[in-house]
Amino acid sequence: MARFLLTTAIDYVNSRPHLGTAYEKITADIIARYRRLAGYDVHFLMGNDEHSQNVFKRAQEQGKDPLAYCDEMEQVFCEVWKRLDVSYDDFIRTTDRTRHYPATQKLAQVAYDKGDIYEGSYEGWYCEGCEAFKPEKDLVNGNCPLHNTPPRWIKEKNWFFRLSRYQQPLLDHFAKHPSFLEPEIRRNEILRLIEGGLEDISMSRSGQSWGIPVPFDRDSVVYVWFDALINYAAAVGYGWNEDLYRQWWPANLHVVGKDITRFHSVFWPAMLMSVGEPLAEQVFGHGWVYFKGERMSKSLGNIVDPLDAANRFGPDPLRLYLAKEIPYGGDGDFTWGRFEEKYNADLANNLGNLVNRVASMTERYQQGRIRATGGGALAAIAAESVSAYTAAMQAHALHDGAAAAFRLISAANNFIAEQQPWALAKDPANADQLNGVLAESTEAVRIAATLLAPIMPASSTEILRRLGDDRPLKDRRLGADTAWRSSGEKQLLNAGALWPRIEAEQGAATVTDQTQKPAETPAPADTSSTITIDDFMRVHLKVAKVLEAERMPKSQKLLKLKVDAGEAEPRTILAGIAEAYGPEALIGKSIVIVANLAPRKMMGIESNGMVLAASPEGGGAIVLNSEPAAPGTRVR
Repeated sequence: MARFLLTTAIDYVNSRPHLGTAYEKITADIIARYRRLAGYDVHFLMGNDEHSQNVFKRAQEQGKDPLAYCDEMEQVFCEVWKRLDVSYDDFIRTTDRTRHYPATQKLAQVAYDKGDIYEGSYEGWYCEGCEAFKPEKDLVNGNCPLHNTPPRWIKEKNWFFRLSRYQQPLLDHFAKHPSFLEPEIRRNEILRLIEGGLEDISMSRSGQSWGIPVPFDRDSVVYVWFDALINYAAAVGYGWNEDLYRQWWPANLHVVGKDITRFHSVFWPAMLMSVGEPLAEQVFGHGWVYFKGERMSKSLGNIVDPLDAANRFGPDPLRLYLAKEIPYGGDGDFTWGRFEEKYNADLANNLGNLVNRVASMTERYQQGRIRATGGGALAAIAAESVSAYTAAMQAHALHDGAAAAFRLISAANNFIAEQQPWALAKDPANADQLNGVLAESTEAVRIAATLLAPIMPASSTEILRRLGDDRPLKDRRLGADTAWRSSGEKQLLNAGALWPRIEAEQGAATVTDQTQKPAETPAPADTSSTITIDDFMRVHLKVAKVLEAERMPKSQKLLKLKVDAGEAEPRTILAGIAEAYGPEALIGKSIVIVANLAPRKMMGIESNGMVLAASPEGGGAIVLNSEPAAPGTRVR
């Protein structure tokens, strides 16, 4: 079995994780879970960076011993990762005296013995937020570009690492390994940096006690960045367990933020070259998650706590949003409005609706039993989706992988709308055809849920359980579990809505049960007045496909329509458009309806919704047709 060592950047513990921090851990977790699904022996490493002076200051502010403070923060971070369903295999701290101390001191000593570490003095601009020296050319209006604060001028005795010695070896490595740093924009940035010339870097700080002692100078501690980078090798045995180290090193992938790719694709490989150890196969520099177009910052007061989303809706909707809506490697934006919109579109209306339709119709028409049949149109789409998904996930294009799975989900919803199993169920002679439609739809759901398992592990487990397969995700594999199955029987479980819709109410999001009837609508507002966007968002306009249409007896105005609105069952709507349309003119049309209008009885029949139509002066109603779209698609 091929092994796969995956790491994320270790985090400063001077504050709680925010959404930007969580983005890195969630996306790395998706990669780790995908590799397990693909059959790799995965070791997924995370950890905390604790020898920062910012951490030391934070502990002092709280009147705590720095190590005791770090112990507390480990619990805070690990609880967040657990709540977000991050499946790391190991968690290392830079205060770990069993693993990290010996590894750091060994690497420093070997580099020193080789002549790559020498004593000197340094003066320059030092950003306390970055805990790094800043070349004057990188400052913006005299400030650090990341923290927008002025750096301090520092002059002190340091030990230096001869980074300049590795300029050409690094360029040679980049040329020989074009995918060493991804995405391409990061690689081009770093190549320009190396080509511009590398200066030696400080690897120690003097006059401090919070840190790992330099092995050849007990009055100095190892500089936090030099110290932190070694964690990746320390966790798997470097300096303390040679057999374990040779089993796992080199790392296959370092996942880090774009702001620290320089450390991981220049400093760290040069350090490894110095001590004669293999370099990681690849570094991936992901983008940032902005909030309403601004980078999250405590000073701006725009920090988003990922637990807010997880506690309200569960971790999986957040995981899906971050994977599907942000092209991996680029920057993305988060707003609560956009998050709730995608939750409704992707989960409540699309995937959740599909699972509910398949299970409820199978229960109603076949007592929940499905007999597998040969694949038809959906089988071909499933094969294409699996192929596209695999190629995307192998290349860390998480957004494309998620999109491939959702193409299959949308195709299954459209398939149900076209095949109309509710109509087939009216005639017992259609029993085999009805089972075939439901079986094909069920198989599409099963494959889509398997593809989404790395992104939405808990939800995929529940969907597969409802489809009669309760094996744990660790036992599933690409290929065996994503191939179309044409034989066998299973019992489906109809357990209600997976994702209740989020409704906007008075500017705040609330969750409503899809099985409840819509509330009574308020009286119409004065047509001359304006409404807010929140008022508008309370009106749910959906695409619906007309399945049947007939005139209402004893009425010149009403048509009785049966429409597919992307729900488990068609709904009946009475529409006052008979003077403009004959029934046959509407069958098969995609129309727009108001889906959350309170039910109303007319002529003894309950009408569930309203057809949108224009009423020209002196003319008949004109039904507002939509472009072809899946029934249930939200109209905005």
